[in-house]
Amino acid sequence: MPPTKIRPVDRLAQAVAKCPAESTAYGKCIVADFHNVHKDKCFAEFQVLQACVQRHMGKR
Repeated sequence: MPPTKIRPVDRLAQAVAKCPAESTAYGKCIVADFHNVHKDKCFAEFQVLQACVQRHMGKR
């Protein structure tokens, strides 16, 4: 049986699932004042989450 190819969205979901603390911190930042969301509102939290996800995806 040939190896099955993982869809990119599934790879992303698996990587995000490995970053629960970072996801929670970003989500809490957004929800804290969701009526006033704007570009770069939670940029620092997003960068931490992004780094974690990239680490688990094997950044290309």
